Amino acid sequence: MKFINRQLIDYGLDPAWAHYLSGVLMILFIALICIVANFITKKVIINIITRIVSKTKYQWDNMLLERKVFRRLSHIVPAIIIHRFSTTFPNYEHLIQMGANTYIIIVGLMVLSSILNAINDMYQTYEVSKTRPIKGYIQVVKIIVITFGIILIIANLMGKSPLLLLSGIGALSAVLMLIFKDSLLGLVAGVQLTSNDMVRVGDWIEMPKYGADGDVIDISLVTVKVQNFDKTITTIPSYAMISDSFINWRGMQSSGGRRIKRSLFIDTASISFCTEEMIEKFKQIQLLSDYITNREHEIEEYNIKHEINRNNPVNGRALTNIGVFRAYVGNYLKQHHGINQEMTLMVRQLAPTEHGLPLEIYAFTNDVRWAVYETNQADIFDHLFAVAQEFGLRLFQNPSGHDLKTMMLEGKQEGTVRELEH
Repeated sequence: MKFINRQLIDYGLDPAWAHYLSGVLMILFIALICIVANFITKKVIINIITRIVSKTKYQWDNMLLERKVFRRLSHIVPAIIIHRFSTTFPNYEHLIQMGANTYIIIVGLMVLSSILNAINDMYQTYEVSKTRPIKGYIQVVKIIVITFGIILIIANLMGKSPLLLLSGIGALSAVLMLIFKDSLLGLVAGVQLTSNDMVRVGDWIEMPKYGADGDVIDISLVTVKVQNFDKTITTIPSYAMISDSFINWRGMQSSGGRRIKRSLFIDTASISFCTEEMIEKFKQIQLLSDYITNREHEIEEYNIKHEINRNNPVNGRALTNIGVFRAYVGNYLKQHHGINQEMTLMVRQLAPTEHGLPLEIYAFTNDVRWAVYETNQADIFDHLFAVAQEFGLRLFQNPSGHDLKTMMLEGKQEGTVRELEH
């Protein structure tokens, strides 16, 4: 700057104007150097680094590149240049250095944040990340780094030692705990969720209190994000998953079977003993032929042994249409391709209700995928609804408008017939 000032004075410029003009020229010169340095860093060095990274077989350097670690690091270069030339302006040297140091600290914080994000990205490439996510811990580290960064910035602006400010943090601990209450609760909850393996990314969970019913897509320090099956996103506080209850369907998904637990309601007025014609008809059903033969032999032996008079069907043992139907449903499920035969399978009667006798199917499909599960369940009940009448059984349902209309027409017809008879 002194050189420029002398040259301007030698050209006959007034010393006062030469002083100000040399300052402006020096500022423009420094700005030009910064622009050139920034251009060389971003357009040349960063491009060279990008080419080198793309040719390596490692993934971690690609993630550093994707998180713009090198690009953000390049912003330090102009600040270093400005800091170096601060001695050119003795009157403003302290302010320039203070501003440059503050900028370097901010850029450093941005670089560290990008590196931490890249570390999380690298960790997520491993299978263990699904059971032991570290995003919450990364966020804790970020909070600590940012806190110390703010302390360094304040210390730099005040011209004091950072240790002096750190010594006063103890007095602000209560305020800090209040400010970072959710973060602290989330940290504790995140540790418990991870250590107890309560939830993982990809788990299907239900939490009706928060309207959540879908797959976990993210577990962070403060929140757990759930993508519901209607593609909406529900955000749940991490500590709420410790304090409240929720359903995790991971056990079902890993078991290889999904439960079917649904009932057919049988009209009790349609339940009866089997006649000879019905038994002969049932013998023609492949899934029942062996069952009918064995049961007939067993019942006949019992009745003969106990000398039971079978002239009245009430005496002794006999087949019923509901019992035969229950056996048919059991055999049908045992040969169904969509039912897991290694898991619990039964057809049972529940307590009768005002809607009839519930015949419950309790079984597990061999495919846990939702669409496949619903298809298998629908196929089974489509068949059972259609076949129930072949056993002389009626399925109960509340009377519809069509039923009431039919009853009224039948009543009118009966009334007309009686009038004609009279």
